[in-house]
Amino acid sequence: MSFRIGTGTDFHRLQEGLPLWIGGVLIPHYKGALGHSDADVLLHAICDAMLGALCLGDIGVHFPDTSEEFRNADSKLLLRKTTEMVHDHGYRVVNIDSTLCLQTPKIRPYIGQMQKIIAGITGVAETDVSVKATTTEELGFVGREEGLMACAITLLSKL
Repeated sequence: MSFRIGTGTDFHRLQEGLPLWIGGVLIPHYKGALGHSDADVLLHAICDAMLGALCLGDIGVHFPDTSEEFRNADSKLLLRKTTEMVHDHGYRVVNIDSTLCLQTPKIRPYIGQMQKIIAGITGVAETDVSVKATTTEELGFVGREEGLMACAITLLSKL
């Protein structure tokens, strides 16, 4: 059986008055992520991990921020299209491991929802989607609440 591993990382600036989408879940917070799409940093990192595993470039290649088609796009759609690309190349997702870096808000209450959404789109069990979070102990742009980031790794196997 053939396996492929990919990693992805994404960053977004935080700005007052915008919605905060993480892992397909709208999280109440006074700041949201700024981006061309809905700026869901977690789903973007997962897309990059899946694309990277198959040497297909990154999210910017397939869903460019210069395209009106993807302006304000729901990142669940981007993850769905990325999953379709994985299948079209003869692979399936085995598991996803991810880490969010943000000072606030606390996301533990939303992790189950995120796992359910991501699993439903990628076709894996909820127990095959790991979502973790950490602060940066108030260091750097994350600690100052200027932005947030996510890292993801995924394992793909041949169909």
